[in-house]
Amino acid sequence: MIYTTTRNKEDAKKIGKTLVEEGLAFCVNIIPNCSSIYFWKGKMEESDEAVLIIKTQENFEGVQKRIDELHNYEVPEILKINIDDLNKKYLDWSSQP
Repeated sequence: MIYTTTRNKEDAKKIGKTLVEEGLAFCVNIIPNCSSIYFWKGKMEESDEAVLIIKTQENFEGVQKRIDELHNYEVPEILKINIDDLNKKYLDWSSQP
């Protein structure tokens, strides 16, 4: 599973649809409204963002490369979350073409 954020829901949908259409992810969840607080270039910032939760089968490098190409942030957050356990029915579904 991969976690990233974007400026808005439209940017998130563009990335999510591309990843699924290109077979890099089998599902992308978009959470349209979250608030982020962070330091950027020495200054505290606050912004509203959209969250993408990207589900893929061992394809972190491909997904990361594509997000970098599509993303409009100078430094996009791309976090890989390893999943040790997953229910079998969902795993079987995710493995289908």
